[in-house]
Amino acid sequence: MKSMYAAFAAIVVITVAAWFTLNELGMSSGERATGPAVRLGDGEG
Repeated sequence: MKSMYAAFAAIVVITVAAWFTLNELGMSSGERATGPAVRLGDGEG
């Protein structure tokens, strides 16, 4: 049972670390899939 809890904790840590890392590198889906003519998240509307 301990090894299963350790695996769940490892999954959570890896997931959170990957999310922060990819966001810092500018690899969110919004940034990767849009062109320069798209105003994504400009706060209007």
